[in-house]
Amino acid sequence: MLNRVAQSVIEAQRGQHKDVVFPYRGHAVETMNNTAWQNARTEAAQQDPYLGDLHVHDLRHTVGERLRAAGVSEEDRAAILWHSSKSITTHYSMARIAVLRERLDRIAEETADKREVPLAELLQAKPRRIPEAA
Repeated sequence: MLNRVAQSVIEAQRGQHKDVVFPYRGHAVETMNNTAWQNARTEAAQQDPYLGDLHVHDLRHTVGERLRAAGVSEEDRAAILWHSSKSITTHYSMARIAVLRERLDRIAEETADKREVPLAELLQAKPRRIPEAA
C-alpha cells in the first residue's frame, strides 16, 4: 500500500529492470545496509546527528507512529505495515511523547477543577495541537 507520492516514484521506475523496482547499475540490490545507505546516513548526520544512527528498519517505526498520530485505526495500520499480530502493530505505532504528555497534563487540569474524568474519555480525547520544538 503506497500513498500517491510513493506510487509516482514507483511508476517512474517501471521498465528500468525486468525483475526489480530500484536497480543499481543494472542489477538488483542485494543488501540494504550497503555503502550507499551508509554514505546517505553519514551525509544526513551532518544535518542532524540523530540520523547518523538511523537504520532502514527505523523508517517502519516512523510510518507506524505517523499513522497512529493521523488517527488511522489499529486494523488499518496493521494492514499497511503488513502485520498479522496486533502486538507487533502496537510496537511499531508507539504514541508520540507530546500526545502522552498532553494527556497527563489534562489529568492535572481536570484534577485541579475537582472533576473526575473517566479513563475512556481521557484516552479517546482529541489532542490539542502542540507546537513542534524549534
